[in-house]
Amino acid sequence: MRLEDTGLTAEELKAKSKRYIIETYERYDFIADYGKNQFLYDEQGTPYLDFYAGIAVNSVGNCNERVVKAAQEQCATVMQTFNYPYTVPQVMLAELICNTIGLDKIFYQNSGSEANEAMIKMARKYGVEKYGPGRYKIISAKKSFHGRTFGALSATGQPDTAIQINLGDITPGFEYAEFNNAEDFISKADENTIAFMIELVQGEGGVNPATPEFVKALRDYADEHGLLLLIDEVQTGWCRTGATMCYMNYGIKPDIVSMAKAMGGGLPIGAICATDEVAKAFSAGSHGSTFGGHPVSCAAAYAAISEMLEKNLAAKAKETGEYLMEKLRKLPHVEEVRGMGLMIGIEFEEGYDSVEIKHACFDRKLLTTAIGNSVIRIVPPLIITKEDCDRAVDIFAEAIRAVK
Repeated sequence: MRLEDTGLTAEELKAKSKRYIIETYERYDFIADYGKNQFLYDEQGTPYLDFYAGIAVNSVGNCNERVVKAAQEQCATVMQTFNYPYTVPQVMLAELICNTIGLDKIFYQNSGSEANEAMIKMARKYGVEKYGPGRYKIISAKKSFHGRTFGALSATGQPDTAIQINLGDITPGFEYAEFNNAEDFISKADENTIAFMIELVQGEGGVNPATPEFVKALRDYADEHGLLLLIDEVQTGWCRTGATMCYMNYGIKPDIVSMAKAMGGGLPIGAICATDEVAKAFSAGSHGSTFGGHPVSCAAAYAAISEMLEKNLAAKAKETGEYLMEKLRKLPHVEEVRGMGLMIGIEFEEGYDSVEIKHACFDRKLLTTAIGNSVIRIVPPLIITKEDCDRAVDIFAEAIRAVK
């Protein structure tokens, strides 16, 4: 549905939004009327260069033709059924994902938070059933972000932020350690610990990549002491960081990995993949989801993942990301540029507010996001060109001058 279909003006639509929607988001003064590839267009047809991609979702571009066609065709056959009958998209997607990423079993969810809930639940159930009733503690990283449902937010290492405050008691069984500090993680492991849970690039924490030494140390310790390594790839997964899954950059394999965002090509879907041994913790009746494995979302995901693999968007993300980061480092008043592939954080010198810079970029028709008041996060479609990067860098330069 587009604005012209409603008979409303832009201002009337915005007024209805304020009247009826509970607002927890900082809105742009912008109606995303339609999208195509690396652009979003407002109701007047003005193009905005989209460098947030629905926050790392639209990796194959806005309204990718292959994804749209797959979803439309599936809507006309089986739109929804529960998980008692088999459905073709669900099974075909399962085979594609498991064979591509080298894990054995998949369980579908509807979002990244739900995928992380399932990962936490599987790990805890595995620990209790294999080792005894106390073996369910999970150690996650400070400044991590794993979602906003209760288990996922309890794993999130931001206890003093709006994510966790004023909610009463959060889910017990979690402890936080310093990111990229294997000694701190290992020091907190005890007889009740079943898993380490990390992002390989912290997204909401400021776009902080894990070091190879840190990841290897956690994997080695987990192997030696019967722990699981849980990797949250909701944002890093599916070609964004220069490999199909980010853990492939580190030469390790998780016991469970969560995914969502780019997986669906723009439709909501999430999942976990696990080894055969750990997946046995989920048996009949132990977990479920009405819409998990939704046929339309699975058909869209099959198309999106096939597109990413066939067009080798992981290699493209690596090459374009290196090009973009090199150019961003030359901008004035930039303290640091960090990231992996096309997941990039720009940290500014003291006195330069990233939220103000974000809005100055928006005024110049570039869409991006800010983390706190010092970091801009860039997670564009993986199909962007070097010309798009040049244009974005020019806009950043203008925005920095404008907020000075």
